[in-house]
Amino acid sequence: MSRTVVITGASDGIGAAAAKMLAYPGDTLVVVGRSPEKTRAIASELEADYFLADFTDLAQVRELAASLAAKYPRIEVLANNAGGIMGDRVETVDGHEKTFQVNHLAPFLLTNLLMETLVASRAAVINTSSAAHKFMAKFDIDDLDAKKHYSANAAYGNAKLANILFTKELQRRFGDHGISAVAFHPGVVGSNFSVEAKGANRLAYAGFAKRFMLSPEQGADTLLWLATTTAGQDWTPGEYYAKRKVAKSSKTAQDAALAKELWERSAAMVGLG
Repeated sequence: MSRTVVITGASDGIGAAAAKMLAYPGDTLVVVGRSPEKTRAIASELEADYFLADFTDLAQVRELAASLAAKYPRIEVLANNAGGIMGDRVETVDGHEKTFQVNHLAPFLLTNLLMETLVASRAAVINTSSAAHKFMAKFDIDDLDAKKHYSANAAYGNAKLANILFTKELQRRFGDHGISAVAFHPGVVGSNFSVEAKGANRLAYAGFAKRFMLSPEQGADTLLWLATTTAGQDWTPGEYYAKRKVAKSSKTAQDAALAKELWERSAAMVGLG
């Protein structure tokens, strides 16, 4: 049976690598990226559909969701992969801290706006998180936009923690309706996801250390596996994976009450009822 597979952050890094590996004959592959040149190039190479969206602007996320829902009556896989580690604290046009919006609020909004289609498709929603949530996060539910305290590392860790909390609450709310949500850690990948970072973070991902990191193809392996196997049979919805196995997440990531509160606050931040 043919499927529609949507991958965000697909113009570079593990998103582009996953797209190339998921370009199956008969399936409809949809790549979403911020860069017009890179996104068009990937789409052309794979003969895939493509959409442009900058996740620092939630209006573009809403436009993306509307376009996807209008064109595709079914979406069997939504891979929320767009994200990155940033530098100085910057607020988006929507008034939110950039790292939190790009990594969490934007995919949260996109998923919710597509929920009717995803439920009807019994879709897998795959969220790219990171083991960084265990040692970088300094999560404060009352300071999601990091107005009181900000560091690039903490902002990234908090956003990756939010990805797991979102996954667990998405599964709690919509698992009985057919959604299979899962989060995963791709590993330390030598890609351009830190292009906006500064100092040690940028040097680490662009310099000498990069040769010891995973390739984008290696980093995309677990995403590929989750997207091509069966939820409930090959992997457990609501869990956090690394190297194709359930991985240990932080205690905070397993807090069901926090996951519920994050959902409610995120919904208010993006204007969902």
